[in-house]
Amino acid sequence: SLAALRADQRANTRTLQDAASGNRLLRDEVLGLSQRNALLEENVARLTADSRQGLQLLRMEEVEVMLAQALLRLEYGHDLDSARRLYALADTMLQGLEGPGLLDLRQSLRSERRALDALGTDPRQQLATALQTQMGTLLAMQRQAPESQQNLQWWQRMLSPLVEIHRSDASVLLADSQRVQAIDSMQLEVSLARAALERGDKPGWDAALGRISDWVERLWPDGPVRQRQQQALTKLRNSPLTPVVPELGSTLRQMRQMRDGSATP
Repeated sequence: SLAALRADQRANTRTLQDAASGNRLLRDEVLGLSQRNALLEENVARLTADSRQGLQLLRMEEVEVMLAQALLRLEYGHDLDSARRLYALADTMLQGLEGPGLLDLRQSLRSERRALDALGTDPRQQLATALQTQMGTLLAMQRQAPESQQNLQWWQRMLSPLVEIHRSDASVLLADSQRVQAIDSMQLEVSLARAALERGDKPGWDAALGRISDWVERLWPDGPVRQRQQQALTKLRNSPLTPVVPELGSTLRQMRQMRDGSATP
């Protein structure tokens, strides 16, 4: 019986030793799993930070592209409404980004948007309307009316049915056929001026208005009326075809400096 008890005790001791060894192995595996979980969490956090940073960089690139497109449409397409929409989209996208250096960009972008909104109507539309009004005024101008019969001398009243007196200005066209052709040529120049205005061609615009002014000198005699029309044409020539906004491009320049490393976002 003692031998059997000792054998059972030895068997129980081995069983306990095996259980303790198994517990140590399980504990080591649990510690290994905990370490692996910590490493996985660290890698996930790093990937999340990288993806967030990459997403922010991508959004910054999109904002830069929008601002560049807006400036191109203003410079070459003279499309003020499209530029305003692009600036609004860039502002909305910039609001969703985070970073200490983005506050200056937001303030600069809002300043540019206020400057664009202050322009009001597209300058090309204003110039086109002014040109149309000017053309209507020129076509409505009539040759100077003859003096009243009451102010004429007796010999002038007697000769008025036979002789028509005009200014001694050889450059002014008097024949009706010549005037009709000249007015048609002037209307053609107006069409050329409108085409140059649509293209944003400042030299073509100036040249067409200069030729219109030359036709005005040939169609109407010198006087206050003609001088006012020529001054109006000169004012149209001196008007810029594109809006002059000094603030435009400041946000884009700041973003490019940040991207090149000269400023830290």
